[in-house]
Amino acid sequence: MSVYIGNLSDEVKADDLKRIFLEYGIVKQVHVPTNQKTGKNRGFAVVEMETCAEEISAIQMLRGIEWMGRIIIANRARIELEDVVPFVANFS
Repeated sequence: MSVYIGNLSDEVKADDLKRIFLEYGIVKQVHVPTNQKTGKNRGFAVVEMETCAEEISAIQMLRGIEWMGRIIIANRARIELEDVVPFVANFS
């Protein structure tokens, strides 16, 4: 179960997202894509949660909140992390 998080600050790191998502359940993985040329955060992330219930709780509570100076977009990811991301921060 994965959550897409958009409109993130350039300063966001995987550990920042893990901390905020731990309030809603077990975080299995976090992926914060970066621009290959600049190395900067691309403004979104995918967070994999342990269960669907945890995912739904995180989406409901985080969607539309202000965090690090940005209004967060939170939705169910359209594709699972393991299908597209070879290297992610794994917290298992």
